[in-house]
Amino acid sequence: MTASALTRPGERDRLSVKVSEIDWTFVILTCVVAGASVAMLYSIAGGQWQPWAADQLTRFVFMLVVMLGLALVHPKWWFRAAYPMYGLLLVLVLMIELTPLGYVAGGARNWLNLGFIRIQPAEFVKIGLVLALARWYHNHTAQEARFSWKLIFPAAMIGIPFLLVAKQPDLGSAMIIGLTGAVIMFLAGLSWKVVATGAAAAIAVIPPFVMFGMKEYQRNRVLTFLDPASDPSGTGYNIIQSKIALGSGGFLGRGYGLGSQSQLEFLPERQTDFIFSTVAEEFGFVGSFSLLVCYAAIILIGFRIASLSHSHFGRIAASGMMAFFALFVLINGAMVMGLAPVVGVPMPLLSYGGSSMMTIMIGFGLVLSTRVHRYSELPKGHGLF
Repeated sequence: MTASALTRPGERDRLSVKVSEIDWTFVILTCVVAGASVAMLYSIAGGQWQPWAADQLTRFVFMLVVMLGLALVHPKWWFRAAYPMYGLLLVLVLMIELTPLGYVAGGARNWLNLGFIRIQPAEFVKIGLVLALARWYHNHTAQEARFSWKLIFPAAMIGIPFLLVAKQPDLGSAMIIGLTGAVIMFLAGLSWKVVATGAAAAIAVIPPFVMFGMKEYQRNRVLTFLDPASDPSGTGYNIIQSKIALGSGGFLGRGYGLGSQSQLEFLPERQTDFIFSTVAEEFGFVGSFSLLVCYAAIILIGFRIASLSHSHFGRIAASGMMAFFALFVLINGAMVMGLAPVVGVPMPLLSYGGSSMMTIMIGFGLVLSTRVHRYSELPKGHGLF
């Protein structure tokens, strides 16, 4: 048994004990990736802190404090907040469509201007979805999670935000929402027959959806992904330049601040969607592989934390948070290598951006909270609280 398991329940609530129970390896790896982000943003700005590096560093330091604070919050408060948070975030998404507060950025109406702050609700919906699904599965049996008519409720929890976000249109966020929900249902025990049927249905729906359900520019992105050379100066430009950056780095890279694709601005969105290509160009295979090792370590530690929780809510919630983090890494990595269409999914903690970083760090706060309070158990019940 661990020292924490032998500690009296009352003593486990002491602040010093809680702080000692935080997984500091997880925290350090998070800081390493964020540090790489600041360094790369400084490099691609020509050795200047503005316009990206200083903001990114400030945001990360602030959110690091928030993450550590959330790690000390007992899971019962996350449990109680799950449904209200999910409902509030759906309201914010609807406000984009139904009120003048929503505005267009990057071709999608997916931002909400609240006056004192601008936020992208689709980012935070992922946290609300994970918590709501974790609470639902906590209150239901393994048989109900495997297959029953009650699965219509988690399916609706996933489908509603997916459709609302896809309509904006923000296909990248919609894809993450749908896949995260699907992974949680699978981890919760969904029958393999249902999984196989759902996968087959999704594959069958993709061709008609691409041809008739997408806007023309979105459809061009998908079709060009299959053959970027067919439009090298148009929709294929991003993928081609990203591949050039990836290949030109070689084994050891061109050197810090010496990437021609990023420094000469051939690489599009080099501070956000394609920042990993900049890493590969300046630090080569060694640098980009090392960064991926850090990501893999974070994901593995996160799933291990989830597996140690005595609470079913904690296991599902922490697993869900790590699932959407892993999906960010996989989709962005595939995107910059030309293995997936460009859908605007950032590389987590590495890409410049406030909403994405806030989402990830709040999610990590929940994961660490699960670690700190892993011996806590939550009662089952079907009421709102």
